[in-house]
Amino acid sequence: MGLPLRHPRLQLLLLLVLGWLQPDESLATELIPYTPQITAWDLQGKVTATTFSLEQPRCVLDEYVEATDTIWLVVAFSNASRAFQNPKTQAEIPASPQLLTDGHYMTLPLSLGQLPCEDPVGGSGSVPLLRVGNDAGCHQQPYCNAPLPGPGPYSVKFLVMDTSGSPTAETKWSDPIALHQGASPGSIDTWPGRRSGDMIVITSILSSLAGLLLLAFLAASTVRFSSLWWPEETPEQLRIGSFMRKRYMTHHIPPSEASTLPVGCEHGLDPLPSLGP
Repeated sequence: MGLPLRHPRLQLLLLLVLGWLQPDESLATELIPYTPQITAWDLQGKVTATTFSLEQPRCVLDEYVEATDTIWLVVAFSNASRAFQNPKTQAEIPASPQLLTDGHYMTLPLSLGQLPCEDPVGGSGSVPLLRVGNDAGCHQQPYCNAPLPGPGPYSVKFLVMDTSGSPTAETKWSDPIALHQGASPGSIDTWPGRRSGDMIVITSILSSLAGLLLLAFLAASTVRFSSLWWPEETPEQLRIGSFMRKRYMTHHIPPSEASTLPVGCEHGLDPLPSLGP
């Protein structure tokens, strides 16, 4: 036989006890003491206009993730990260187009086997990073790792979900990550007075060297082509020596006379001496 609870204070106390015993959905997801961050590897292009590279959470999630769990990366605008609610089923997982409408999406689903604890062996060419926004062709559908649409800033966290799509653990949100943006041509200051002293000295030296090279080229060209404009006169001895003969006969002898003259006989020359007695 139950005890009637007609007293208002008893009813209020019972409601408080029942509310305290009910599981809190926010406590169902375990908080992993890890904050995602940009990779510490010395790489060019760690942050670009559409991508940024995170370090892989190696040796961090092992005790929170089962072999069948999926590790998701949640990407959100920093000012919308607090409004993000963990999905309770796989059907509620937001895709990349929802970044522009809802301010967040999920991508890069990984398993624990894809995040080995061992560091890559030196010289293997493997770098342990996760490049966000690297899939320009959206080959990984439906949760495309699409290029980020603007400078941000963005915040990210890792969310662990089991096979049924329920969240089991999550990391902290990262610090805001701002992407690089190219400066517009009109904002570039080209006035020399804004340049440093070293830059002015280097510019002056390069200009002087360019002028000296131009002068040397002109001088070499002048010497090279001067012989074509004013050819040197042939020495007198070579000019005369080239025609040193007793007589220079041109080919003005008529063909009829040339065929009848004996060998050794020419017009105006003495006949050759006879070898006979």
